Amino acid sequence: MIDTRTAPYAALLLRVTLGALFLAHAALKIFVFTPAGTAKFFASVGVPADLAYVTIAAEVLGGAALILGVWTRPVALALTPVLLGAIFTVHGASGFFFNNANGGWEYPAFWTIALLVQALLGDGAYALRGSRIASTGGQLTGAFSR
Repeated sequence: MIDTRTAPYAALLLRVTLGALFLAHAALKIFVFTPAGTAKFFASVGVPADLAYVTIAAEVLGGAALILGVWTRPVALALTPVLLGAIFTVHGASGFFFNNANGGWEYPAFWTIALLVQALLGDGAYALRGSRIASTGGQLTGAFSR
């Protein structure tokens, strides 16, 4: 049984945490590796270099949207390919555990599942713009939407 009094806050906590993780990863690519360095790395693993800039933009915009609670469900779903791409291009060949050389796929897989959970939960408390579904007459979706 789900406690409908606390579930919106659980969704909020997950939403803000996921958003912060995306912003942290974008900051790593921008300030440590640099966008040009990230593009070179993408090219070195067989991914088009320009996709690095798309990935950075997705992490910044998606992370901010999650933190603010703007279109949480579609944003969470839209960010899953970023992590699946990390699994299939970099981490998958390194085995399961993330402490393996080049990092395994354990962490990005868990992060992907967390995004899917967020998409299922909905916006949670304090979302600026809740996800809406036309068939609900414009009401916030799910039991967890404020």
